[in-house]
Amino acid sequence: MKKSYIVFFDFDNTITKFDILDDMLLRFSKDDNWIELEEKWKRWKIGSRECLEGQMAGIRITRKDLDRYLSKIKLDPYFKKLIELFKSKKIKSIILSDDFDYILMRVLRNNNIPNVETYSNKVKIVKDRLIPSFPYINKDHRKCGHCKKINLLANKGRGLTTVYVGDGLSDLCPAIEAEIVFAKGPLQEYLKKERLGYIPIKGLKDVYNYFKYLS
Repeated sequence: MKKSYIVFFDFDNTITKFDILDDMLLRFSKDDNWIELEEKWKRWKIGSRECLEGQMAGIRITRKDLDRYLSKIKLDPYFKKLIELFKSKKIKSIILSDDFDYILMRVLRNNNIPNVETYSNKVKIVKDRLIPSFPYINKDHRKCGHCKKINLLANKGRGLTTVYVGDGLSDLCPAIEAEIVFAKGPLQEYLKKERLGYIPIKGLKDVYNYFKYLS
């Protein structure tokens, strides 16, 4: 029987060529407090929600300057090719991100990406402040800003082979729930250490080639 697939993508450093939030912190933070928060998160001392709240509080950028910055961001060129390929093969794709809605939608629109279902944190821009909110918290585990696992499980669908494509620590929980995982970076390192199955990738070209030759 022919398999049917649903593919979930991380955003930063998976669809994009680099981590947008990390780059924004370097460019637009008023101090270096975000570095300590990042280290605490990497050591599992705090959750991503606490980390992101603290880091966003330190950023100073107006909507106009944010739009100018986001207009220069390019995606992995194979993401658009993948979306077109999935459309031809009737494969649904969803983005699960720990980034923020305004940033995601602006970047996707700037790169002429058609509507892709997206779940992320949210942000309001008030003068030069970015005010985050977190609509996808796991009520039983409030440390994560966006519980990607919940949205993956809610959308995976009966009878579909679940695929996850990611690179970072925030991808661990959803990746474990997928039948096929394409991984790079810290996600690959973790899965390798735990002897969990994955397909190593350098970029989305590897994912494209995998699906291109499926019957």
